[in-house]
Amino acid sequence: MKNLLIVLLLGFSQVVLSQNLNDMQWFNAPEKWEVDGSSLKMFVTPQSDYWRKTHYGFTIDDGPFYYAQRGGEFEVSVKITGEYRTRFDQMGLMIRVDEKHWIKTGIEYVDGVYNFSAVVTNDHSSWSVIALEGKPKSIWIKAIRRRDAVEIFYSLDGKKYQMSNLAYLPDHKPLMVGMMAASPDGNGFNATFDDFKITHLADERRLEWLENNKE
Repeated sequence: MKNLLIVLLLGFSQVVLSQNLNDMQWFNAPEKWEVDGSSLKMFVTPQSDYWRKTHYGFTIDDGPFYYAQRGGEFEVSVKITGEYRTRFDQMGLMIRVDEKHWIKTGIEYVDGVYNFSAVVTNDHSSWSVIALEGKPKSIWIKAIRRRDAVEIFYSLDGKKYQMSNLAYLPDHKPLMVGMMAASPDGNGFNATFDDFKITHLADERRLEWLENNKE
């Protein structure tokens, strides 16, 4: 019986959950937004951002973030398209425990360059960027939450993904998982998120326990 349970868990270790965008909720809702099928469209709130302490000396937590609550391990993905206009205009995924522990990742527009960006915050924020060639119309992002870490990937075609970060995030915590955008220096911009989905992953520690405790 136990062996059968292990097989079933492995077989269903990746179950795509159809995320109804209408069932999600806002943290800092923008004035203009709409859900159209599998798309979320918004006009990003001007003078908004997420950052905590490091280098700049301020903490800000007021960007629009549309999220679902999640526990356990998972993969999350989305396609993003933005009409970036001003330095630091940004959009992408956010995974958030609380105001002191979160990750945001996606496109950040800096001095005319589209950068794939990740800000990892554990009380203090850390920022990394990868300059992209040209100005791709859209990019695809996915993040995999396993144990106490998040793996971050991006793609220019939705097929071939490049890993950008492996970041710490406290485990055994329920999370807010969803789509965020910000316009720290600007007056906002149009942002579109398509095909947001969450894939459940069976807990690795649980699978290891089952494997080590076969009858």
